[in-house]
Amino acid sequence: MTKIQASAIEFLKLIKRNNNRDWFNAHKDRYLIEHANIISFADELLAMMNKHDVLETVSGKKSLHRIYRDTRFAKDKTPFKPVWSGSFARATKQRRGGYYFHIEPGNSFVGGGFWAPEPHDLKRIREEFAYDAAPLRKIVKSKAFVSNFGSLMGEQVKTSPKGFDASNPAIDLIRYKQFLVMKSFTDKEVMSDNFVKQANDAFKNMRPFFDYMSEVLTTDVNGIQM
Repeated sequence: MTKIQASAIEFLKLIKRNNNRDWFNAHKDRYLIEHANIISFADELLAMMNKHDVLETVSGKKSLHRIYRDTRFAKDKTPFKPVWSGSFARATKQRRGGYYFHIEPGNSFVGGGFWAPEPHDLKRIREEFAYDAAPLRKIVKSKAFVSNFGSLMGEQVKTSPKGFDASNPAIDLIRYKQFLVMKSFTDKEVMSDNFVKQANDAFKNMRPFFDYMSEVLTTDVNGIQM
């Protein structure tokens, strides 16, 4: 299995301490070596994921996010992100949800879900919860979900969304405006021989959640395929 090298983690620490273009340009060759290691990791992870899902992402390299920060509208003006990260898109409109990995010293995790649902999708999800939240509750209370992700995460509105009754038994779920899951890893786990397998296993355990949400988002309130 492709192993994330300790040098790739150390390079992120160096970027954080030397976050300027002069330093980065002077160490560009080192960056390319470490970047190649992360590409290999992403390639292997993608191949493993395609055995249990169908992904639109075509290569590990295509999955990676740029290390260069867009500082035009950001408060943080440092030019580089001291993280290795990437995302995998699921194929076709029938498969909803997205996968994400984030490698950062002391803050590494894999995650997935629905970061910014379109307004009509968010409304459809909330309507489903209001009608019958039992299927989702069963998923998020399952042993596999709890052991991997703990609980459903994401921003919530403070009161009931417009058009929804605050007394609805599912109001705790209806308040969500993001629907996210995350599993954290230590630096030691990230640099272990089987981290790519652990990451893939975590993504695989997201499938019941993704499959449920995909069914909701591809059917109308009467359960008819759209």
